[in-house]
Amino acid sequence: MKEKIIDLITEILRVPEGTVTENTRMEDLEEWDSLAQVLIIGELESRLGIVIPLEEAVEMTGVADILEKAASGRTE
Repeated sequence: MKEKIIDLITEILRVPEGTVTENTRMEDLEEWDSLAQVLIIGELESRLGIVIPLEEAVEMTGVADILEKAASGRTE
C-alpha cells in the first residue's frame, strides 16, 4: 500500500518518479500546495478507499503522516 500511496502522490504532484519518498514533507516540494493536498486526500479516498477526515487532513504535513493515517485502518 505504501508504494501505491507514494505513486499516487507523485502522479498528482507531477514530479519525477523517485522524488516523493516516505520522508517527503509538503515544504520540500513547491508543487505540494494546499490545492494539491486536497487532490491527494480526494484521490486516496476514490482510488484506494482511504478515508481521512478533514480535521485530520489539515494537520498532515507529509507522506509519513499520510502513511500513518492509511495504516491506522481509516478505510471504507
